[in-house]
Amino acid sequence: MAELRLQAGWKALLGDWFERPDMQALAAFLRAEKAAGRRIYPPGREIFAALDHTPFERVRVVILGQDPYHGPGQAHGLCFSVRPGVPVPPSLANIYAELQRDIGFVPPDHGCLVPWAERGVLLLNAVLTVEAGRAGSHQGKGWEGFTDRVVQLLNERREGLVFMLWGSYAQAKGALLDGRRHLILKAPHPSPLSAHRGFIGCAHFSRCAEWLARRGEPLLDWALPPRAELSC
Repeated sequence: MAELRLQAGWKALLGDWFERPDMQALAAFLRAEKAAGRRIYPPGREIFAALDHTPFERVRVVILGQDPYHGPGQAHGLCFSVRPGVPVPPSLANIYAELQRDIGFVPPDHGCLVPWAERGVLLLNAVLTVEAGRAGSHQGKGWEGFTDRVVQLLNERREGLVFMLWGSYAQAKGALLDGRRHLILKAPHPSPLSAHRGFIGCAHFSRCAEWLARRGEPLLDWALPPRAELSC
């Protein structure tokens, strides 16, 4: 598995987790899928991209997704994000729309969220791999326990984080969080199927700013540069 390339701070916290039987079974499953010729997204070097881009001590906001995009060239290890040049997926377009409505965000000409990750937004899917063309195909294979542990570590060892839980899958992890020490924001998923049931209008981004301001912390910059200025 790609854990050998896991960012050093996260590896120190999570390294022992990879020795668990469920993680060994997950690694065996992924090897078998690849041996059978099945295409797995994202590429192995990007499976832990969310943790690599946002070290533990730099996390300020956590956005939880479900599993990676399953179309060609889409998934690169950050939930809701796609590489420059890949069309902006509908869920991300709705996130941009809510940002624009809520805080005057100017939508960029791309869907790459690496700048957010580098500013402290952990863009974590609950399941970190998927088979091409088969949404949800790697659910129940072991990733959920791993990402639960990531959330538990943040809950226990950090203070004053903002957790944005969109949709029932992400909200299930809310049971791991202490609402007395962190801001927990819940809304429907930004998918076109549910965004207008309460995601649009949830004001999570302005509520995040208010939380940080009350705590005397710098506001988080949600602006994204144009594609021509990206380094990702």
